[in-house]
Amino acid sequence: MNSNTRLNPTLFSTRYVHLTKLRDATLQAMQALTADNKKLTLIDFGCGDMPYRSVIEPMVDKYIGVDLDINPQADYHIDYDSKTTLPDNFCDIILSNQVLEHVDSPHSYLSEALRILKPGGSIICTTHGYWYYHPTPYDYWRWTSAGLRKTIEAEDFKITSFHGIMGLAASGIQLFQDAILLKMPKFMVPPFAFVMQSFIRLFDKIHSQPQRDRDASLYVVIAQKPISTL
Repeated sequence: MNSNTRLNPTLFSTRYVHLTKLRDATLQAMQALTADNKKLTLIDFGCGDMPYRSVIEPMVDKYIGVDLDINPQADYHIDYDSKTTLPDNFCDIILSNQVLEHVDSPHSYLSEALRILKPGGSIICTTHGYWYYHPTPYDYWRWTSAGLRKTIEAEDFKITSFHGIMGLAASGIQLFQDAILLKMPKFMVPPFAFVMQSFIRLFDKIHSQPQRDRDASLYVVIAQKPISTL
């Protein structure tokens, strides 16, 4: 069995809908950005255990993991201020997968991402709207759709795609599930998760995509570094 539960969650996962939709949206974004050119350098910025590396690495020329020095899997390390030793205009794509809510300063993180991106390069940034507290090692931020747009655009990025995942009803059921799980015996978690995730899939269908783009548990944003600041 594949142990990469973020890439291939089981039907009994408490995050099944969230993880499968996040995976699919991320890979769709990568396919769009690499459709005409595979000779690209990608930085996984706040890489963790790089759950998507096996499927994304064949799409690019170089895949580089960057994270805190507590992560031995990272190729380069950053401090808590998000600064790296990488040169300006270094990479073509930055993957920021569920990182922004954990950094001390979104401003510092995004400005460093802008610095190391080549002009015309893109960041794929995924982060939370409605979600429970999950420190790894810290957890600071949540965004409304308007607030996330404002945060990213404040660093001179141009947003080219903004996609909400799990609308208001689905997000509410997810939060209800997570609250109940705190008091549930472990042996009951898989069947309970299967039922709740089924409800999440069902009730998410009542929302249109524009409604999800406004209110969601998760946002997938593609933003581009301007080719010229003139």
